[in-house]
Amino acid sequence: MARTIDLNSDLGEGFGPWPMGDDEAMLSVVSSANIACGGHAGDPETMYRTLSTAARQGVTVGAHPGYNDREGFGRRIIPMAVDAIGRMVAAQVGALQAIASLVPVPVRYVKLHGALANLAARDEDTAREVVSTIQQIDEGLAILAISGTELERVARNAGTSVFSEVFADRGYQPNGQLVPRDQPGAMIHDAARAVDRLLGFLETGLMPVVGAEPIPLQADSICVHGDGYGAVAMAKLIRAELIAAGNTPAPFMTPNP
Repeated sequence: MARTIDLNSDLGEGFGPWPMGDDEAMLSVVSSANIACGGHAGDPETMYRTLSTAARQGVTVGAHPGYNDREGFGRRIIPMAVDAIGRMVAAQVGALQAIASLVPVPVRYVKLHGALANLAARDEDTAREVVSTIQQIDEGLAILAISGTELERVARNAGTSVFSEVFADRGYQPNGQLVPRDQPGAMIHDAARAVDRLLGFLETGLMPVVGAEPIPLQADSICVHGDGYGAVAMAKLIRAELIAAGNTPAPFMTPNP
């Protein structure tokens, strides 16, 4: 069944003169961009450059906070009190909002990164802290949450605008959470395979998982990671095949003015 669906990517994940992926090319494909806020990656110049390119391309932008762990790219759990996680998220979202005001372009939503996203996906206390923090920063900010997770449920119950995300290039566990990156089946590198899985999911609402029967998930947005080899080519193929199947790629939120 044809539908409108967003394509998003995690961008602005370089630092100083060191780029991570081809952000400019990816911004010509996706409809929403999750921009690193200086925690796991990014810095003021990288944020400004990425936000400016997104504004020129008419791409909706969101904040992409994660653990302050550049060495681990935000993919390691850093032991922290729950309220400290909230303050960390607030600092990073505020940093991106401040840089965005110089473009100017509005920051419309928040999507957590890496290990922090996976923690909030399974831990109710973390999810509640993140949702409460985002509400206090700006009640107009939406949350882009991994479909079928605690963060999605908590945000919806709290009355926050929440949109559901599935991943084009990540494997799923039977509980709906992502396969850890150090385990077999975590990543899908073959673009044709990723497309076939997505089209099947959009048709049936069932997502294939590792070692079990497919599970029902919802999706307002599809993520293609911007840091992987061949990421842009995969994103282009996904966009083209979605359109060929009658789907319309479009932001899950109102585009930036």
